[in-house]
Amino acid sequence: MNYKKIKFKNSEGLELSGYLELPLNRHPHSYVLFAHCFTCNKNFFAVKNIARALSAKGYGVLRFDFSGLGESDGEFANTTFSGNVEDLLAAADFLKQEYKAPEMLIGHSLGGAAVIFAAEKLTSVKSVVTIGAPSSPVHVKNLLKSSLEEIDEKGVAQVNVGGRNFTIKKKFLEDINTHDLTSFARDLKKAFLIMHSPQDSVVEISNAEALYKSVKHPKSFVSLDGADHLLTNTKDSEYAGMVIASWASRYLEIPEEKELETNHQVVANLGEEGFTTQMRAGKHYFTADEPKSFGGEDFGPSPYELLSAGLAACTSMTIQMYARRKKWPLLNVETHVDHQKSHAEDCENCERNTAKIDLFEREIVLEGNLDEQQQQKLLEIADKCPVHRTLSNKVKITTQLKKI
Repeated sequence: MNYKKIKFKNSEGLELSGYLELPLNRHPHSYVLFAHCFTCNKNFFAVKNIARALSAKGYGVLRFDFSGLGESDGEFANTTFSGNVEDLLAAADFLKQEYKAPEMLIGHSLGGAAVIFAAEKLTSVKSVVTIGAPSSPVHVKNLLKSSLEEIDEKGVAQVNVGGRNFTIKKKFLEDINTHDLTSFARDLKKAFLIMHSPQDSVVEISNAEALYKSVKHPKSFVSLDGADHLLTNTKDSEYAGMVIASWASRYLEIPEEKELETNHQVVANLGEEGFTTQMRAGKHYFTADEPKSFGGEDFGPSPYELLSAGLAACTSMTIQMYARRKKWPLLNVETHVDHQKSHAEDCENCERNTAKIDLFEREIVLEGNLDEQQQQKLLEIADKCPVHRTLSNKVKITTQLKKI
């Protein structure tokens, strides 16, 4: 799990709060903007699960609270559907200014309707995903049936949505009446993925049919069979996230990860910016980096940490190998290593008194019913590990250019 808490302002100057979900150990290849359902928020479990499934595939996902909800400023009673669309545009502008313009919009329920209207104004967006979305924003009136008459007469009413009370004003209903979603969506030149559950009792599956018919190709439909409207089953939201990630790869320009081929034991590949280095050791891939204090992104261990890790791993393996051969009761061995540069006061041939040598400080934890003599012998064996010997001896390194 890797995310940043962010703040940005909408067109009315209200500060909106969100989280930017990021992939581990790499920069996002594409950015996604997520619109939550009516009266929900950025921390709603379905939103988080879908965002995390996408970030695991290399996407950066911004999930935020619409104004008047969650941690964002504003009063919900003063919000409108048009305001939600404006919030999305403000979020997209934030991504464009601080990171990269979003290429995909995802909307859940009424958020699905909002992303369709927002997509028309965002040229960077190539794909739109709706989850349990109504074919018209007016559908939200079904949630307010018992209060519609009161809202019409008094201009305001307290309504209960999902077990929580909200104030709805007449201007909210008047605003959604002005949005004809299906006719509007017909003119959008975006790739569409419509996801809906046949068992959705809040927004019936017929809405997905109407949306699908209204948009142009390329378009896809995926049935979330067995799921409820809010995707309360974790498996349903995680599945949705994985499907979206795979589907979007057909429409977004996702760079292929460079295959690190080598005839050597290890290869390190680093581009023209930063220090995030893609590594391959044998058949294993991982990332090396520098701490942020040295200008890196801290996406992986530093070169010296990798060197210390090699010593620690070799030490534990060598000790356990010896104990097993002797059939000693060593249950677990743990090796801790610190590396630092130490002044080489006693070194030979030092050109000046300020010269330093590399110092590896090693502590070993032995668990098991070992007597003192066995423990001392295992400490001696630690000094015989191959990496220890390599670091203790003079090393010769040859370098040459490889033609490509």
